[in-house]
Amino acid sequence: MPSSAGPSIDTITEGGRVTQVGEGQDADETTPPVMTFGAPTAGEILAERYELVEHINNDSAGRLVWRGVDVVLRRPVAVVMRYPGGDSATEMLQAAVAASRVVHPNLVGVYDAIDEAERAYVVREWVDGQSLRDLVASGPLDAARATAVGNSVASALAAVHATGMVHGNVHPGTVMISDDGRVVLADARTDGDDSQESDVRAVGGILYFAMTGYWPHAEAPLRGATAGHGRAAIPDAVRDANGAVAAPRQVRAGVPAYLDDLTMDLLDAEIAPPPSDVLTAELARLDVPDDDYLDNNGPLRFAGETGEEPSPLAAAGGRKVALGIAGLLAVALIGLLIGISTLGDDDDPQTNPVAAPTSSAPVSEEPATPVVRNLKISDARIIDPDSNDRTEVRDAEKVFDGDQDEGWSTETYNRSNFGNLKRGMGVWIDLGAERTVKSVQVNLSDRGASAELLTGTTNAPSSSSGDDEVLTAYLKNKIGQPFEEHDGTTMTFDGFDADKKYRYLLFWITELPPNGGGFKIGVQEITVQGS
Repeated sequence: MPSSAGPSIDTITEGGRVTQVGEGQDADETTPPVMTFGAPTAGEILAERYELVEHINNDSAGRLVWRGVDVVLRRPVAVVMRYPGGDSATEMLQAAVAASRVVHPNLVGVYDAIDEAERAYVVREWVDGQSLRDLVASGPLDAARATAVGNSVASALAAVHATGMVHGNVHPGTVMISDDGRVVLADARTDGDDSQESDVRAVGGILYFAMTGYWPHAEAPLRGATAGHGRAAIPDAVRDANGAVAAPRQVRAGVPAYLDDLTMDLLDAEIAPPPSDVLTAELARLDVPDDDYLDNNGPLRFAGETGEEPSPLAAAGGRKVALGIAGLLAVALIGLLIGISTLGDDDDPQTNPVAAPTSSAPVSEEPATPVVRNLKISDARIIDPDSNDRTEVRDAEKVFDGDQDEGWSTETYNRSNFGNLKRGMGVWIDLGAERTVKSVQVNLSDRGASAELLTGTTNAPSSSSGDDEVLTAYLKNKIGQPFEEHDGTTMTFDGFDADKKYRYLLFWITELPPNGGGFKIGVQEITVQGS
């Protein structure tokens, strides 16, 4: 997630035109003109919160795309505006509201959706980086990186599908790779022809494109180069005399057989694709292929295994891409592999810029892009160093149980500074082992709390003296900026050192917001993202 400490916004310039990575497709000659009556201007503040900084481009639907700043949370945002509002913008706003309810590290965040009748706009996460289309323009990806991208996309779809919804717009222009290596899926645009099966088949198209630079858009299961989504600029897949798509190994040398088979199975209309969570588990297991660990010649299984027939991933007919025993275990542990946090029911919209790729570049030998996902929290407890009464240190396990409706809360105090009785209180969490951490998101019950994120190595007993030992040690190591007078129910900290690993974190609360006749706060859920 982008930092809220202050905007540091980069854009990509293509032929003298600045485009917001992760936002709308550039308008073509057939795009209807955008209404200019009451058009926004730089410096205008929408909803008393979102300052417009720069008009980036118009997407293929004629929507205006702006770079902006949330002046309350001090973070960069993208604002997509449509003229007029009202009934004509209902679909866009409903899609945005639905998307905001699915929180996942591989989905672009949607922050707000507002209808002012004259105009309507959606406020989204600003993503600094490039689309998969742009990335592959410099040359196809190696097997490890292509698998990592496919895994992230499948994981995002699994989060969407878990709500019963469909994404419906998976292609190289809506897959983003941020500057910090995060892979995110944007711009959900579903219609009556979309299904979860077509989403999964589209992952095959992503793998195919990542490894070859071509998009198999003529395949019936994929809704490829339709006008208006900017896909026509992507070269069609190589085909034989009968019109069949050539396998990735036929297009480019060095593609492992197991990945070639998996990709072609997903594109084969005669083979039923697996559910998105099963596909995620398999791709996660293959995240960084190792020739000494996997047998790349034939059906996927552990090298050296004998006497065990692999279980098929696809249905009968055509090639069989099989799961080894470890793959089945991965499916059983799918909840840990996907790492989703679902707030409600639906999926995420956002779009991407254009850049025609080529497949003539040499094979990349760069290491795989780390996949950022929700990390498992193994333990949590409440830190209360200034009280011998331990009644408030209960229910810490509720801050990482995946349920936004339940959490831990303080008692009610007569002043915001804990009644002038305490320095504060906090939630200490244990990741179980040292991990690379990208960000920590804390969902609170009310607005107006002040808190900061700390880290350390001390794990003292749960007592007032032990809590004081933890706080004293951790105050020396602050992550990012404290959220003083924060005006939101979600706090995000992302000032982690990429070269360090972390195990223990402390969310330390110093000021309580008003609640009824006193001051109180609840910590509903803490989510840690990393690799």
